[in-house]
Amino acid sequence: MARVSQTPAAPVSPSPARRVSTRVGSIAESATLAVDAKAKALKAAGRPVIGFGAGEPDFPTPDYVVEAAVAACSDPAMHRYTPAAGLPALREAIAAKTLRDSGYEVQPGQVLVTNGGKQAVYQAFATLVDPGDEVLLPAPYWTTYPEAVRLAGGVPVEVFAGADQGYLVTVEQLEAARTERTKVLLFCSPSNPTGAVYSPEQTTEIGRWALEHGVWVITDEIYEHLVYDDTVFTPIVRAVPELADSTVVLNGVAKTYAMTGWRVGWLIGPADVVKAATNLQSHLSSNVANVSQRAALAAVSGDLAAVAQMRAAFDRRRRTMVDMLRTIDGVVCPTPQGAFYAYPSVEGVLGRTIRGRTPTTSAELATLILEEAEVAVVPGEAFGPSGYVRLSYALGDDDLVEGVGRIQRLLAEAE
Repeated sequence: MARVSQTPAAPVSPSPARRVSTRVGSIAESATLAVDAKAKALKAAGRPVIGFGAGEPDFPTPDYVVEAAVAACSDPAMHRYTPAAGLPALREAIAAKTLRDSGYEVQPGQVLVTNGGKQAVYQAFATLVDPGDEVLLPAPYWTTYPEAVRLAGGVPVEVFAGADQGYLVTVEQLEAARTERTKVLLFCSPSNPTGAVYSPEQTTEIGRWALEHGVWVITDEIYEHLVYDDTVFTPIVRAVPELADSTVVLNGVAKTYAMTGWRVGWLIGPADVVKAATNLQSHLSSNVANVSQRAALAAVSGDLAAVAQMRAAFDRRRRTMVDMLRTIDGVVCPTPQGAFYAYPSVEGVLGRTIRGRTPTTSAELATLILEEAEVAVVPGEAFGPSGYVRLSYALGDDDLVEGVGRIQRLLAEAE
């Protein structure tokens, strides 16, 4: 019987559509980080680019926090695995800080320490949201929120409030968007990207609405200490104490203590929710780096002198930026009451010709500003509808004035 030679089959490569999962392949890149990276790359290439994209303080981490980290490096106990939920001392300190700053009591067991605020955001949605659940997302919103909702299988439902509303949604808008599938409301005050802050009365009204309709609240309070003038930050759980059993609070040391690179955030919630989120983290990343946790312990256990100094500088820059932006024909800029961002409407500039180009979206306008004025801003498409741009005023005074001045001169050419 003749032998039949067989040629080995060529390896089959996955089709392009199957190489990356649909779930992960559908995630959009962080627009704020992308703009910041592009600005830094251009600057490294010798271009005099001024970047308004990054949402991080331009101040160094306080010395006493750095010293705590240096000491932790020499502690053999910090060279080993520690509990996934966080160092017990840090969880206790976060609970104490919550009582001090927010005015209500939580137990250390209700605290989960995470690798930065973004991980807290992701784990909160992953823990609460099932496929098909709807999440009400007041817009403009931070660019990571809808991606985290989708990763959890949820459906983000945008509820938009424009400059005419001071970027603050109403209970009536939330109720109009609510369906039988609504599971969660994302609440962010002070807001990234707009700097808007809900009043105590507005916060209470929204909290009572959520309680009445059985809607969970995920509240991002990372800018709690950055409010200006007579504005008051109101924790939603303090405004409506009955919400404590259906609210997850997100926070961290990044903005308050200029610690964006240390990667320490946390979430606070009902014990069963925190336990479930801790189980997730035990498989996802385990404990946060111990040196960073010890630095965070020093930060939250100390006073707020460092943030008071930063807030004074941010306030000065805020006023300068808003005053300069308001001189531009076609730009409308509400005064931000918190965080360190201005979020002007540029709808009056769109459709006008500037140096032979006619931008019709804020993304096109942002590209034009970068290429013609060498200034990086984040377009509104990253945060919701087109027609807006975000500028961070967490940069030096001289760069701020020069950067906004370049935008003024460029847009003055609009026809």
